[in-house]
Amino acid sequence: MAQFFRDVPVIKERLTLTGRTLQIRRQATPDGWIFSVYSDITEIRAAERRLLEARSLAEAANRSKSEFLANMSHELRTPLNAIIGFTEIISKELFGPVGNEKYLEYIKDVHSSSLHLLSIINDVLDMSKIEAGKLELAKQLVVLQQVIGDAVRIVRERAASRGIDLVFERGDEPVVVWADERAVKQIFLNLLSNAIKFSHENDSVHIRLALDTGGDAAIEVEDHGIGMDREELERALQPFGQAKPATTRQYGGTGLGLPITKGLVEAHGGTLSVSSRLGEGTTVRIVLPIHPPLEPAAGAASLAIGSSLA
Repeated sequence: MAQFFRDVPVIKERLTLTGRTLQIRRQATPDGWIFSVYSDITEIRAAERRLLEARSLAEAANRSKSEFLANMSHELRTPLNAIIGFTEIISKELFGPVGNEKYLEYIKDVHSSSLHLLSIINDVLDMSKIEAGKLELAKQLVVLQQVIGDAVRIVRERAASRGIDLVFERGDEPVVVWADERAVKQIFLNLLSNAIKFSHENDSVHIRLALDTGGDAAIEVEDHGIGMDREELERALQPFGQAKPATTRQYGGTGLGLPITKGLVEAHGGTLSVSSRLGEGTTVRIVLPIHPPLEPAAGAASLAIGSSLA
């Protein structure tokens, strides 16, 4: 009999005739006896089932939310693009003068507001795609110096209007990654826009590009602006979160820039980390894997790209 009990599992469960769940723990003693402990775990198992059901419902609700946001964004973008197109035609008076300067001023405001609304809708759409795992990347060889340089040129006028100097430390050798060029450009546009937005006037933003110790591409965007404490930083990394309400009122935005950037970086197999100190500034560090081994023909193309930067 003792041998029989030694062969059965040490821990097992039994359902009683009354529907209760018992957990049986057996252990052999040195003198050959079997020591058994019976525990009623009915409530524990019921709580576990409730947690699993709640998790399933939450995941289903999150998927429904993401699908709704994606569909809503598509539906909104179609009429909004029409508004943008027509207001641009009117504001440029392509079919003749408007006649009243006040009307012309209003239509320019409508056009500007429509562009701002479209950027918000695009952010929501990108975030919903990332959360739903439906982000599609068209990967190719991308030279980071070129993409970051393009992003710097796009935001340079905005930075200059506040006296902010953009310093790009690009390194000597081309750094090439296997990535979606549009997505990578959006990553750096988001980071630079945030750095400029939260910098003090007549300050500087530094962009550094190098290879880290593991041979991957490491990029840092550093500002010396308002910074964040730990709680604000955690909130800023959450979708639709911003450091605090006062920041939202003063600087605007949806709070999606950093979460979208993090999602795009991770979709490329990279990592994003943020260090910040309140009142001293913020540094965002991105690590992206270098491109995989190339076939000879692709390697030749890579060399051609690299030589064009010299």
